[in-house]
Amino acid sequence: MEFKEQLHEYSQWREEIVQAIEMYREWRTRYGLSDPNSTDTLLNMLNGLSNDRITLAFAAEFSRGKTELINSLFFAETGVRLLPSAPGRTTMCPTELFYDEAGSYIRLLNIESRLEDTSLVEFKQNPARWTQIDLNCDSPTQMQAAFKELVAVKTVSKAEADKLGLWNEREAAELGMLDRNEVEIPCWRHALISFPHALLKEGLCILDTPGLNALGTEPELTLNMLPSAHAIIFVLAADTGVTKSDLEMWRNHISIARGSGKQGLAVVMNKIDSMWDDLAGETGYDASIISQIKNSAAILGVSEKLIFPVSAKQALLAKIKSDDALLEKSRLAGLESYLSDDILNHRRNILMETVARNIGFLVNESLSLTEIKYNNATAQLKEFKKIDFENSDMTGKLMAETRDRQNTYLVNVENFQASRRVFSVQAKMLVDSLAKERIDEVIYRTKDDMAKSLTTYGMKQNIRKLFDELRDLLQDAVDTTNETRRLVKAIHKKFRDEYGFKEIEPQLFSIKQYQFELEQIFEEGELFRSSAKTTMTEQSVVVKKLYSTIISKAREVLKHANKDATTWSNSVLSPLMHQIKDHKKQIESRLQMLRKISESKGNVEESIANLAAELEPLKQQHMELRMIIKAMKIDNISEYKNANL
Repeated sequence: MEFKEQLHEYSQWREEIVQAIEMYREWRTRYGLSDPNSTDTLLNMLNGLSNDRITLAFAAEFSRGKTELINSLFFAETGVRLLPSAPGRTTMCPTELFYDEAGSYIRLLNIESRLEDTSLVEFKQNPARWTQIDLNCDSPTQMQAAFKELVAVKTVSKAEADKLGLWNEREAAELGMLDRNEVEIPCWRHALISFPHALLKEGLCILDTPGLNALGTEPELTLNMLPSAHAIIFVLAADTGVTKSDLEMWRNHISIARGSGKQGLAVVMNKIDSMWDDLAGETGYDASIISQIKNSAAILGVSEKLIFPVSAKQALLAKIKSDDALLEKSRLAGLESYLSDDILNHRRNILMETVARNIGFLVNESLSLTEIKYNNATAQLKEFKKIDFENSDMTGKLMAETRDRQNTYLVNVENFQASRRVFSVQAKMLVDSLAKERIDEVIYRTKDDMAKSLTTYGMKQNIRKLFDELRDLLQDAVDTTNETRRLVKAIHKKFRDEYGFKEIEPQLFSIKQYQFELEQIFEEGELFRSSAKTTMTEQSVVVKKLYSTIISKAREVLKHANKDATTWSNSVLSPLMHQIKDHKKQIESRLQMLRKISESKGNVEESIANLAAELEPLKQQHMELRMIIKAMKIDNISEYKNANL
């Protein structure tokens, strides 16, 4: 199955999950189980799924045919080379292609924005800072002409290029350009392209990155965008194999971005058509390709299965001309299968785990509560069927027992409120331990220390000190979290042991996920801190890059932890509260029925029939929930009760 068909299938699957969660949200409202925190949790999940994108990042040195590969994989049906990929017309700035309901456009961020202390994420939130070119989607020719702006360059002084971080002394020496007073640089720093292509509409996002220089000078690209892509396709040229600059890009940017597992990584050996030799024939051609794959795999340290020989040029031509034989010769099918089978299936599994982790506990709580309610009503019906209501002493005794239960209930409520007050104090300590003010105090104080450092060594030591202080801050939060978890367990145990409440496993807040994410960021930070480039770069530029990338990411993780801790502390006692409310309804209903029966003996059968009739809505409620869970595709909901532990 082609990638576009698989993506369509994935998109439909995701939409089914969205519909099931929407049904669950309505179910909670209909049966009085809704509350602001659970509603927020479900709306956040729905928003995340609706905005889910499959991001494929393409990276290569210049002239490897990377943009031609993107054209052949995704945009051949336009009948033109949509993205500029002619010789000498390489994309000069990192480019993101996606679908935005707001319209079809190219937005370009000027290269001078590199001088500002503002992250790309912040720039993206301010469209006014970008130069916009509207696209006419009915005219591939107009779009093709507009896309040529991506390769725009301009001439500036060497001093200006150096200030922008775009002058490389070593590279200039190698090219014999040291004596030049003016140099050519890209006009644009970053490009955002939105148009209603079918694949983009279904959630595909393409990140097209220029060569080694762009990756080296744009830390957000290396530290944020590449690691967060679902797959990185690294493109080599078959006729040259792994060159020195290819290997430098691989080691310093691509391999690091994927981590040790190399999940979601493919190497494309493009331009295999250039290896054709009329004298060697088909056998010699195949042998040359196999040999180049073996050599490239050995140098890069990856499995040969992850290297895909392709002719993007032949593939694009074949798709435009509907030439099946040429398409087969291009060998594009192998890469398309990998993207479909490995990348999309992996993303599907991750998304399912996210749904289970984020809302599985809510679904499990709902399931438990409906079962408890149904079982209690069934038990009461059985009890009433056995009682001799002709015996007035028996009826009086039952009413007295029910009033005692009512008094016990009032004690339960008082104890619950007391427990909730104790918990609120502890929960506030947890939320405060991750407060923005605490985090910012550490971050800004250390930034001042870095700026005041007189040496590169002193600045690097302050960077390490910042990482250590943020680790300590998170460890304080871990200790507070453990205390809070113990308290939640104790409250649940008390209500189970002393008041006979059914056990509903409480969702326990965990900080492990944020620790893991923060450690990954600190690893990136250590590489940044210890790199030769950091040593050679002016200190103020280093500090600016550090704070616009690594520290910005760390702050986001801690902000997320704070938000999740707040949501959790506001909702973790909800199952107990729901049980207390249901208990109250049950007691009041029992008293009302006993009064009716004692006042008129003829109402016994009618009252029992009414009680039996009340079981049907409860049964319906439970059945509806089971159907919704099935639609969510969370088969074993109990496995996800504490998926965040």
